[in-house]
Amino acid sequence: LARRVRQLDEEAQGEAKRRARNLVADALQRVAASHAAETTSSLIELPSDDMKGRIIGREGRNIRTLEHLTGVDVIVDDTPQAVVLSSFDPIRREIAKMTLLKLVEDGRIQPARIEEMYYQSKTEIDEHILQAGEQAVFEANCGDFHEELVKLLGRLNYRTSYGQNVLKHTLEVVHLAGLMATELDANVKTTKRAAMLHDVGKAVTHEIEGSHAQISTQYAKRYGEAPGVVHAVEAHHYEVQPQ
Repeated sequence: LARRVRQLDEEAQGEAKRRARNLVADALQRVAASHAAETTSSLIELPSDDMKGRIIGREGRNIRTLEHLTGVDVIVDDTPQAVVLSSFDPIRREIAKMTLLKLVEDGRIQPARIEEMYYQSKTEIDEHILQAGEQAVFEANCGDFHEELVKLLGRLNYRTSYGQNVLKHTLEVVHLAGLMATELDANVKTTKRAAMLHDVGKAVTHEIEGSHAQISTQYAKRYGEAPGVVHAVEAHHYEVQPQ
């Protein structure tokens, strides 16, 4: 009888593992998507090589102004009709890219004009970030989030991790988590909200010390998420990494 009990227990465990693998594989197949390439530089095409001199400016005053405002390295080298913007911060790089494109199109490149175009571009990017966050919350369909969390989610649209757009990855995790929660009779809303916030710390890891999971947990607590959501986000720090 004891041997039979052990045998049934082993069979049950084996069947459970098999069904779990099939469940995850099925969920993955439903939301399979292509990945974005990770990069730390942007190439800006110019109408002519003469524009390089205007970007540099007299005694380098224009390029210094642009680098000081944006926090991005502007590399003017032998690449024909192009300059390179380099930064580990993708949002700063995007603002610098937009600023430079506006200046090239306008043709008037001098410190005061650079500053004007920079603040215009920064405002536009802030609006894009908010729109991206609001759209993500709508697609996740798991309730409203604090405005600051919405902005952080929008910033993820400009971040990549392991070659994948982080906001896109977040929405994939939300859908996967929702499917698995449904199959397991777990609380779908709590699961999806935790999935929505599990990587939100990546939006500011270059500004705040600590792992992205720890930062995500801090933000979830700060903006009033339920204990179950906070716990799940924090537990993400202890996930098993693939070998």
